Amino acid sequence: MWWPRRRRQGGAFDFVSPGGRVDILYDPPASRGTIGDLTGPDLVNGQPIHVSDYSERIVVINVWGSWCAPCRTETPELEKVFTATQHLGVQFLGIDVPDARQAAQDFVIDRRVTYPSIFDPSMRSLIVLGSHYPTSVVPTTAVLDRRHRVAAMFLIALLATDLTPLIRRLAEEP
Repeated sequence: MWWPRRRRQGGAFDFVSPGGRVDILYDPPASRGTIGDLTGPDLVNGQPIHVSDYSERIVVINVWGSWCAPCRTETPELEKVFTATQHLGVQFLGIDVPDARQAAQDFVIDRRVTYPSIFDPSMRSLIVLGSHYPTSVVPTTAVLDRRHRVAAMFLIALLATDLTPLIRRLAEEP
């Protein structure tokens, strides 16, 4: 397993990635760990969202913020992959972190995001990832297989070409 560590430098925390890895794949499937039932209020309507609501689906969890420049680049790519892979049993779920609700809602509307996001300015929903998976980088994307085991973590802004092959491979797993 891989986990991040942070180091203090000049009054700020910098993310340290062992070996400089920003894409971490957990294979074979039997080696994948699980997370708790990630939950939080829907950004738009405040109703609770639970990852467990998406049983037997591949779940792509993207941690983002309206203030995050790489997130602005990544969001249309994620929406493209979501639209193209829904028929494979894939669900995307955003987690908006340290943000103002109105700014986050405007971000989702302006970018025509059709998948739900949890509004989590305190980042408490990420506690379920525990110390085994990185949570200190925005954007971060976790990909869960159909049994909701962590298949991959990405600590960079993704392109559709980065994510689509992984989702297709996970969709073929028994």
